[in-house]
Amino acid sequence: MEMAADTLLEEALEAWSYARGGVIDEAANIGDERYDWRPHEEARSVRELLLHIVESGMMMAGELSRPDGDFQRLSFPQLVAEHAEGLPVDAGPGELRGLLRSTLDGGSSNLRAAGEIHMLQRIRRFDGEYGTRLAWMHHGIAHEEYHRGQLAMYARSMGLVPALTRLIHGG
Repeated sequence: MEMAADTLLEEALEAWSYARGGVIDEAANIGDERYDWRPHEEARSVRELLLHIVESGMMMAGELSRPDGDFQRLSFPQLVAEHAEGLPVDAGPGELRGLLRSTLDGGSSNLRAAGEIHMLQRIRRFDGEYGTRLAWMHHGIAHEEYHRGQLAMYARSMGLVPALTRLIHGG
């Protein structure tokens, strides 16, 4: 049996692609007219949640691929602003789904260009501790899966069946 990925970096990129694809599926499952819905007044709307995923992914890939990457070199909002500069904050539903795809492609290209040896080097994390860039990439993937779960709960709250549940049950 042949493996789809033959390096640790390609394996991580495949995992990110899978996670992001799941986010896109959940986003597409929620009707465009419901992108401003939020489960609670203090919670993010669907639109805000998707924009957060795009921004965070751009920041993750950008900082991990930098030769001098350091998640404490700026505050979290400053890192997001630097890496997601020019991102349309008022993007419509279709544009958001497109940004989810295109920023995955761009981030994956940047990480591939940085190379696997680079990704095995240490980086300072948000908590001030050090870990490999590859391990921190897995944290970013987990972050997207967390928000994918939120989108599934949003769908349930709207009376919809989440995209992953429909896929599992063949619908």
